[in-house]
Amino acid sequence: MPNTSSARKAMRQAATNKARNVIRKEAYKKAVKDARKTISKDASAAADPMKTAFKALDKAAKRGVIKPNKASRLKSRAAKALAKATAK
Repeated sequence: MPNTSSARKAMRQAATNKARNVIRKEAYKKAVKDARKTISKDASAAADPMKTAFKALDKAAKRGVIKPNKASRLKSRAAKALAKATAK
């Protein structure tokens, strides 16, 4: 347990930040998963889920939940899957 008041405050802040980050992480993961499902079922209807996924990934990267390159990689893979599905 923390000994000083500043260490106690840091522990409280860390817990709050972790809870906030978990929410953001779950949001981007769910958005990406929904986009992938929509692409596999009906690629023509995937525009809206893709937009939501891109927004969630950008927010997570901006807030430091994930690294910017990971966000770019996931966006690139989703776009590539959409292009492949629409080409068929």
